[in-house]
Amino acid sequence: MTAEPNDPTTPAPRRREAPTADRMTEHEALMWNVEKDPWLNPSGAALVLLDRPIDIDHFRLTMRHAIAQLPRLYQRVVPGFARLSTPAWAPDAEFELDHHLRSITLPSPGTERQLFDLATHLYQEPFDRTRPLWRFVVIDGLESGRGALWMLTHHAISDGIGQLRMAELYQTLSPDTPPPDPIDLEGIIADAVASHRAKEAGGDLADDLRSTVTRTATHLLRRQVGLTRRALGEVALWPVDPERAVARVGDLEAAVRGSVGQILGSGDTAHAGSPLWTNRSRHRHLEHVRLPLDLLKAAAKRSGASINDAFVAGMVEGAVRYHADRGVELSHLNTSFVVSTRSDNRAGGNSFTPVLVALPGAPMTLGERVADVGARVAAARSDAGHGSVTSLSGVVNLLPTSVVTRAARAKASSIDLATSNLRGASFPLYVARSRVLQTIAQGPLAGTPCNATAMSAENGFDIGLFIDPVAIEAPGDFRDCVAAAFGDLLDGR
Repeated sequence: MTAEPNDPTTPAPRRREAPTADRMTEHEALMWNVEKDPWLNPSGAALVLLDRPIDIDHFRLTMRHAIAQLPRLYQRVVPGFARLSTPAWAPDAEFELDHHLRSITLPSPGTERQLFDLATHLYQEPFDRTRPLWRFVVIDGLESGRGALWMLTHHAISDGIGQLRMAELYQTLSPDTPPPDPIDLEGIIADAVASHRAKEAGGDLADDLRSTVTRTATHLLRRQVGLTRRALGEVALWPVDPERAVARVGDLEAAVRGSVGQILGSGDTAHAGSPLWTNRSRHRHLEHVRLPLDLLKAAAKRSGASINDAFVAGMVEGAVRYHADRGVELSHLNTSFVVSTRSDNRAGGNSFTPVLVALPGAPMTLGERVADVGARVAAARSDAGHGSVTSLSGVVNLLPTSVVTRAARAKASSIDLATSNLRGASFPLYVARSRVLQTIAQGPLAGTPCNATAMSAENGFDIGLFIDPVAIEAPGDFRDCVAAAFGDLLDGR
């Protein structure tokens, strides 16, 4: 997935639309539901490294303006009626900025490892599902004298591209940009709450219920009428044939698993994946690899491939070397990537399709691996079905959460590596007078051993390796294997 928060050659501010839908899409609702299992947390975070600590007063004023412009940041989730409708968004009458924006000082000496461990700890703190779904933490006390900003936004609010666009609301193009004037954020939210309550009070409960049921029934009927008829006929036979009932319940679970699998990603994972990374957990560990963007571009060009192809190939080569160091032969690595289907100008929101592809683990030159990855990823991308995710999500959302999460875990257990590639600005950006140096992503594992999310900005290409240390038992060694693989790739070996 790539993203352009601003035109990479023309540093001019862009006016963005804000999401206005009253309810989540079916796919967003699915991500909201599966998060009840922390093993499947779908949200992504980012750790932004800055040249100096943030001016917290400046940043608070800036964020108050950002929140006023993007209502999702002051809206909470209201569950749908009996799961017949997706959850709704409503302004939070008890919104407290201090709950969402806080500051932390690292204990001495303030090393990078301490910072990464703090970011991991913050990520594992669950959202308060009665409040707006985002948290920012301003961090100082780094031994380098620099500063950091950690941020987490629930995937139901936004995908990676949408989050980069949201960042435009608090990033500036100059360190001399003054803080905005004070704004009556509380008054804006109070007006939104009053307007929402008036709208709710203006309707008749019976009419609302009837409308919800009618819309939902029509939605399901359009897609599922054939399945429903067959299911009713099947259930009618169960009282006289109990063994048939047991068999059909097993078939249902397999069907659910297949539907969830299509939502999590279409593509080929028929090959056996890593024999080392079979155990999974809710634990997390953050590592990081930084590359010069111009050298990565040159390496990709030598193989006639894209930067993303070179990125994925470097990750696969790192995994192959990690296994080889342990005397384990790796036949294939099952990977996933996301294809953006976004055509809007909105800040926030979701528009993507996940795709799965099995990549060979056999030894080959790095040039061969980049070319091979390019061909296989292109084929998987062209075969990926766009538009099927939402309809499948609508059916799955009606099922018990325990059934869905069990199927999602089963699907995730076949994936070895999730990747994503976000493109930022080619010019300097600032947050409350502090210059952005690097952005290290913590992409959602959702049951996979590692999420490798790359973020390019100016001439840097930062790869955040968010790792399940139960699956990858030596995450530091894995990071070293990935760094060595990219080092050889950039050197043309």
